[in-house]
Amino acid sequence: MKKIIVLFTVATFIVASVRLADAQQPKKVPRIGVLRLAPGAAPLYEAFRQGLRELGYVEGQNVVLELRDGEAKAERLPDLAAELVRLKVDVIVTSSTPAIQAAKKATETIPIVMGFSGDPVGTGLVASLAKPSGNITGLSDIGPEISGKQLELLKEAFPTISRVALFLNPSNQGNRLRFKAAEVTAGELKVQIQALEVRSANDFEKAISTIRKGQAQALMTLRDPAIYANQTRILEFAAENRLPTMHIDKEPVEAGGLMSYGPNIPDLFRRAAIYVDKILKGAKPADLLWSSQRSSSLSSI
Repeated sequence: MKKIIVLFTVATFIVASVRLADAQQPKKVPRIGVLRLAPGAAPLYEAFRQGLRELGYVEGQNVVLELRDGEAKAERLPDLAAELVRLKVDVIVTSSTPAIQAAKKATETIPIVMGFSGDPVGTGLVASLAKPSGNITGLSDIGPEISGKQLELLKEAFPTISRVALFLNPSNQGNRLRFKAAEVTAGELKVQIQALEVRSANDFEKAISTIRKGQAQALMTLRDPAIYANQTRILEFAAENRLPTMHIDKEPVEAGGLMSYGPNIPDLFRRAAIYVDKILKGAKPADLLWSSQRSSSLSSI
């Protein structure tokens, strides 16, 4: 009987010790890698942080964010993406075609959540939105056809325009797709588009010279860091020459541009936190439905 009592006591002690050890084991704090193309996108990632806070995540306490910024130099993105992979982050959050492509090339296993992507299928990031596969999921702001709608609205506001200058970065695949969409609509509206290629700040003065020679009657800009870096000068030139402008984001309008037509990108980033939360709780990217924002808003001064 004494042996049974002793054995029972020892067994109870072992079980209690194991449970105590488990309770004392620190929980793993998830690490979220953030791959950003340029500092100008900081407000968008702040919206993502807001989304995390709404879900109960407190940075530095129950979640860690590893931020890597390309400083508007796309050639830096592959190395930065590889660095996040070496850190073994639990998920990578990113946006813009060059950054997403860099993340995709860096890993096939770490989940990638896109804050937004203009056309993930057209740019080859995913094969299908209906049946996602692989390690990429997230949100799409709207397809390339938005450029055609922007041109329609510009023509509706100024019926006499026949030449529109369009700033784009040909190195940005998303820009190329939207330019093609704008060309289709331009043909239907009998409007000529002047392509102003801006890969860096060095190309800006050449673009301005092209506008003057082509006698453009309005300006359009596509979303790209190289273009945003020259936003103030573009708006100054437009004001000096009394040229109406159309943008995809509302910020250029707040800075002096005429009109914008496009989705609420900060809201998309805030919602991206929901995807991250589900992945951290065990969901697979391929099991999460893609979300797109097809309803766009028109802003004007």
